[in-house]
Amino acid sequence: MATYIALLNWTEQGVRAYKDTTQRTEDFAAALSKLGARLVDIYWTDGPYDLVCIVEAPDDETATAASLQLSALGNVRTTTLRAFGREDMGRIIAKVAG
Repeated sequence: MATYIALLNWTEQGVRAYKDTTQRTEDFAAALSKLGARLVDIYWTDGPYDLVCIVEAPDDETATAASLQLSALGNVRTTTLRAFGREDMGRIIAKVAG
């Protein structure tokens, strides 16, 4: 599965309902599971982002569907990054080297 880093910021709606954030995380994990993806971990953070999620999904389309589904609820805005692990990067470098 591919790995994605999701950087999330609460909307006004999301911050007003901050007490529900852990339950919303459980709901997000369940929604990911239905799409064939998985919430690896989530962190609540200080700084320019309110939350950071690590998600595994079978492909970019599934990751994008998950992001759209989450954003449509109105509690967060997302920025999603495709992440490459050490083994992934080794394969990428090998392709460049020929």
